[in-house]
Amino acid sequence: MRLFANRDYRYLFSAQIISLFGTGLTTVALGLLAYDLAGSRAGTVLGTALTVKMVMYVVIAPLAAAYVGRFPRRTFLVLLDVVRAGVVLALPFVTEIWHIYVLIGLLQAASAAFTPTFQAVIPDIVTDESDYTRALSASQVASTMESLLSPVLAAVALAFISFNWLFLGTSAGFLVSALLVLPARIPEARPSAHTKAWDKAAAGIRTFLRTPRLRGIMALNLVVAAAGSIVVVSTVNYVRDELGGSQSDVGWMLAASGGGTLLAALVLPRVLDRIAPRTVMVTGAGVLVGGTVAAVVQIAAGLTSWTGTAIVWAVIGIGMALIITPTGAVLRASVEPNAIPEAFAAQFSLSHLAWLITYPIAGWLGTNAGFALTWSVLAALAATGTVGALLLWPRHDGRRTVTGPTTPVRSAPRTDRSTLSKAA
Repeated sequence: MRLFANRDYRYLFSAQIISLFGTGLTTVALGLLAYDLAGSRAGTVLGTALTVKMVMYVVIAPLAAAYVGRFPRRTFLVLLDVVRAGVVLALPFVTEIWHIYVLIGLLQAASAAFTPTFQAVIPDIVTDESDYTRALSASQVASTMESLLSPVLAAVALAFISFNWLFLGTSAGFLVSALLVLPARIPEARPSAHTKAWDKAAAGIRTFLRTPRLRGIMALNLVVAAAGSIVVVSTVNYVRDELGGSQSDVGWMLAASGGGTLLAALVLPRVLDRIAPRTVMVTGAGVLVGGTVAAVVQIAAGLTSWTGTAIVWAVIGIGMALIITPTGAVLRASVEPNAIPEAFAAQFSLSHLAWLITYPIAGWLGTNAGFALTWSVLAALAATGTVGALLLWPRHDGRRTVTGPTTPVRSAPRTDRSTLSKAA
């Protein structure tokens, strides 16, 4: 309650929730639009659209982090929300597949600039360390609730309206998000340690490459993307063609994954008070490997069923939450305050670089080679990422202490910074 007593954070958090739900409805509607235009090849269309999205995220996010300090951040966030609202409003009028790719490129370019800017604003609004870690947890809970409730809302809505109306709801959500950002008092960006734009864009990536725990997170990003692509890309065709379900059933199956994520999010704050983030995140990787292997066994053995699929999707949701939730605290504890925007932008790009690898596999290979082979490849990638995380992130990496989301993050003395950097 102390966190939400912060007026500016309350406005921004509300804007985040509404924006997230808009994005969630877009994801469901986009999959159904792809199926409407391409039928059995919807996986290819959706995989390509999501690949365009990832390219924008990987390229735009570091540049946004480098240049955003030159603009009023509140105005910048509002402008990006308005752009996203306009682009989504155009999606119901799409008649050609290539129209999807163009509009998704514009939409995700705006999102790629919005998200790291928003993430970098929070530590300037919430300055207390313990409150900041709570803010990270609250953001994850918001993302979790969106992944659960957006498909449910879509499933209920689709029982009465066409999926094209979901785009209208998304557009309205982005406009409401912009209106909530307007009254928030957002301070200007802190001066960066780097003066050149390219140095700013590359600084976060260099930090990841030289820091053991952050190299481990890079490997875990691959695990999340490999397992998550099965849910995001394959669900539409799997439910419609393999299970014989309806548009509404697609939403309910996506909600099963969101339900697993929500379950984990409710338990994680207390778990992270007692167990180190590395242990929780590596456990999550193991859960995701198990979930992907179960999906492969189910489809290869012809054991497809509504119940079995819902359980596997929920397990994947749980594993993703175990990895994603502690990531913000690990990043926060690994860099100096003025490097936080660059670190978050780097994680944003690097995590989506992993999705850039897995989305085409799930979409294109899934359409041409079938689910069994495709999911086997993704399961192998998840296992590779898990092994990589264990090797790259030692139990004691010689850097700052990382605690759970309800306790302060303790920083090493500034005088030890150079020594620790060399050790890492």
